[in-house]
Amino acid sequence: RCHDHKFDPVSQKDYYSLKAIFSGVQHGDRPLANQPDAARKRDLAAQLRREIEKLERDLTALEPLADPLATTPRRLPVNPRQNVERFSPVRVKFVRFTVLATNNLEPCIDELEVFTSENSARNVALASAGAKVSSSGNFNGPPHKLEYVNDGQYGNGRSWISNETGKGWVQIEFARPAEIDRIVWGRDREGKYQDRLSVRYKIETALEPGHWQVVASSDDRVAFGSAGAAEPPGLSPPERSRFRDLQARRTELEKQLRDAEQMTAAYAGKFTTPEPVRLLNRGDPMQPKESVPPGMLSAVAPKWSLSESAADSQRRLELAKWLTDLRNPLPARVIVNRLWHYHFGTGLVDTPSDLGRNGSKPSQPELLDWLASELAACGLAGDAAPPQAAWRLKNIHRLIVTSATYRQSSSNPKSEIRNPKLVDSQNRLYWRFSPRRLEAEVLRDSILFVSGRLDPKMGGPGFDLFEPNTNYVKVYTPKKEFGPAEFRRMIYWSKPRMQLDDTFGVFDCPDAGQIAPRRNRSTTPLQALNLLNSPFMLQQADFFAERLRREAGDDAAAQVRRGFVLAFQREPTTTEESGALTLVREHGLAALCRAVLNANEFLYVE
Repeated sequence: RCHDHKFDPVSQKDYYSLKAIFSGVQHGDRPLANQPDAARKRDLAAQLRREIEKLERDLTALEPLADPLATTPRRLPVNPRQNVERFSPVRVKFVRFTVLATNNLEPCIDELEVFTSENSARNVALASAGAKVSSSGNFNGPPHKLEYVNDGQYGNGRSWISNETGKGWVQIEFARPAEIDRIVWGRDREGKYQDRLSVRYKIETALEPGHWQVVASSDDRVAFGSAGAAEPPGLSPPERSRFRDLQARRTELEKQLRDAEQMTAAYAGKFTTPEPVRLLNRGDPMQPKESVPPGMLSAVAPKWSLSESAADSQRRLELAKWLTDLRNPLPARVIVNRLWHYHFGTGLVDTPSDLGRNGSKPSQPELLDWLASELAACGLAGDAAPPQAAWRLKNIHRLIVTSATYRQSSSNPKSEIRNPKLVDSQNRLYWRFSPRRLEAEVLRDSILFVSGRLDPKMGGPGFDLFEPNTNYVKVYTPKKEFGPAEFRRMIYWSKPRMQLDDTFGVFDCPDAGQIAPRRNRSTTPLQALNLLNSPFMLQQADFFAERLRREAGDDAAAQVRRGFVLAFQREPTTTEESGALTLVREHGLAALCRAVLNANEFLYVE
């Protein structure tokens, strides 16, 4: 971001070219497709918006025209969301909005709309209508830009901010003179922000440059923040009654609109028109340099770049083509190394997120290249395979797990020539299968599965392993009792970024706020104590015992054999069965279940 890569052939420009590919993807929620009643809700929301717009026009009509010469308040105070300035029709080509004071900080204007007297729906201030915008100065920083003040889109993310505290002006020049009688403006038309509001202002118009005439100002409005300013002063009793009825109706419709607009959404990002990306000198946003088109790593074939006008979908499509191009060796090598890493515990390159100069060298480079070529060129299907067989991870999974290397024993094989353990103690040459402990999530799911309490239901909301509380700051008090809601697979756990689960957090569970391409492998006393004595394990041991009684009857020998089959997928040896029966006779079936769930054979893949 701030300089060329120190070790790998990745330039600073490459970084911004890659960033440009995703400049049309913004953070945000997106409604899920195929929701029941979605069409009906959309139609209802559109109808409610039309009714609210009519109510707002009726409310505005009850307010007097703007009078810049008035000395007493005649109109409502400024509203952060929307303000309507009505005045006698005037033919102009320029409109200037000058801010004289704000409630704090630099003034912000969401959208400045100017409507003609001939057509009340025609906004001549739009850039799409040929209008040009200028200002006294602009706040230098996203997401606020001068061109947003007349782009026809609402919200704080599409607004203009002055570069001066409490003052500034913005000016619209129409494509041709027009007769106007209404100007609409606001700080945030979505109603989310109330700071940076222009509380003192004036609006001027001109047919020729420099010949300004004030048509509206804040002088005839009730002061911002005044108590009891819910309706315009000077209304007659019938007008006041109608104004209140319209306001009540608008409040009711706005509540209905919020309900209609509530759709189940996923935090999956929003697609927008890609914004220009500029190379930043030393990564400093205050030092923009030349604009950078979307492109990929210049040192890797195939080389390509797109024009800055390319659509968002085209940019991401070209990236997908580049990633899967047979001339590009990198993506296939990275992904097959990850697959090997998850099956064997260590990748052929043991730094799975760094296959560059700073990463480790592959233990078997030829094998890595061969697996990558198998993935990219149709896997096990061969040259005659259909194109859709390429890049199928299932083929590589099958290739790995059916190999003789994966199916080796974890015991130390005898060698008449040389003990491989002395030559390759880390097993980087795979002369045996390296035993590895189950990950925390898999271990918890396995315990629930063996006890018969695992809920395999897919989808829906997650579960929490911490007590609920009403504090304004979340207090992470671990639960001591667990029920069906907590018996789902751990992939549905609502994982806090920093807080670890009380029982399984000690099993090298990573911090959810950090990227963890590989996990640490530790053996600590806390792990053994948690598996032996935690409330969750004691509960699951009892459930396991209940299952054995239910499935094997009252015969202790049958219970022991069934327990071994469920936990270890094998029958017990004679010695194991004898010892297990003694344990059951002296301490009960739950004690045996507890011991089985703590056995290395249960905790480790060997």
